[in-house]
Amino acid sequence: MKARLEPIRFIAIALLALLALAANVQQPATNYDEAKVGSYRLPDPLVLQNGQAVRDAAAWQGRRRQEILELFKTQVYGRSPARAADMRFEVSEMDEHALAGAAIRKQVSVYFNSKKDTPRMDILIYLPAAARRPVPLFLALGFTGNHTIHTDPVIRLKDEWSRDTKTKVAAKESSRGSSSSSWPVEKILARGYGLAAIYYGDIEPDFVGGIDYGVRPLFYQPGQTAPAADQWGAIGAWAWGLSRVMDYLAADRNVDSSRVTVMGHSRLGKTALWAGAQDARFAMVISNDSGEGGAALSRRNFGETIRDLNTRFPHWFCDNYKKYSDAVDRLPVDQHMLLALVAPRPLYIASAQDDQWADPRGEFLSAVAASPVYRLLGKKGIDSDRMPSVNEPIMNTIGYHIRTGKHAVTAYDWDQFLTFADKHLAR
Repeated sequence: MKARLEPIRFIAIALLALLALAANVQQPATNYDEAKVGSYRLPDPLVLQNGQAVRDAAAWQGRRRQEILELFKTQVYGRSPARAADMRFEVSEMDEHALAGAAIRKQVSVYFNSKKDTPRMDILIYLPAAARRPVPLFLALGFTGNHTIHTDPVIRLKDEWSRDTKTKVAAKESSRGSSSSSWPVEKILARGYGLAAIYYGDIEPDFVGGIDYGVRPLFYQPGQTAPAADQWGAIGAWAWGLSRVMDYLAADRNVDSSRVTVMGHSRLGKTALWAGAQDARFAMVISNDSGEGGAALSRRNFGETIRDLNTRFPHWFCDNYKKYSDAVDRLPVDQHMLLALVAPRPLYIASAQDDQWADPRGEFLSAVAASPVYRLLGKKGIDSDRMPSVNEPIMNTIGYHIRTGKHAVTAYDWDQFLTFADKHLAR
């Protein structure tokens, strides 16, 4: 008996050794050396899938744009549903003399369906009180509750989800205004713009398993327990939420809904791009430090990669995206094509010099590669692949800057966003 067991024991030990070896295989080191980027070939946004060239605006709008949008839906971010027919808005608080008379403040609850015990999104809106007509507005998701963007004591405290413990953490009075450096409310109002902010965890908490507490299960078919491979991930859900805010803003008589800018930072910069690509009601799109899966080219081997995204944040994208973790050249799109979906609307891409993980050069080159679509539609993109100097912004219909500093939204960023809006949304 012992003799017969020896081969089995040997095989078992060998299998365990192989498993241990696989578990300890080092992931490819992150590349931060331009000399090691290597060559790559981008898909042409102006060539149809059948190989025909796109030569005019009609062919772009009627055919090629739809092809590209479909590829992003099925292979990257996933398909999103339309709004539920029974979704409701409730203005729960309004003050026409907020912030010492400088603002109109509104707090609006969005019930995604007729049941009040399902996820709810709360919108905080500030509008310049002195405006005599509907105002343009910046719309952005935030990483923390609405009460953190300003010390205004009337903003409802919002419990937040902890990504570490996957539980809700009670909001404290001491956290009011704790993220105000990223939200220059008074400056925005003084320039004649409104601001609408939403905590992204209201739509779906940002961790593996957060789907159970978000909006996506509300749209499951009978018997469904998880999204299909081509259905929306968390970024798709957050982008869907931005469009639902746009549904409300379109009916707010104080807001010029034809001049709403969707803006986002980091993973929410990816979200803003996807929202703007799908929903043409957004008049302008701003992406700040969005990196891989956002503005940066995926085929550039620099900084974060698709593998990094799918390993660290597998809930962000649709399951089909995982096919490209080690096969980026097989991906039928690249991120310059996402930027091109915004055309001919104004688009601003912002990078930071010390944020090499997000590949600033890859973000810039993506904007360059999207520019032929803008030119086809009679707009000015970026004509040269030579990056501008630090803190020297480009303000064409595609705008771009790289500033000094790290991965953040800064006063410098907002100054450029406001100037860009003045140039392209003025009336």
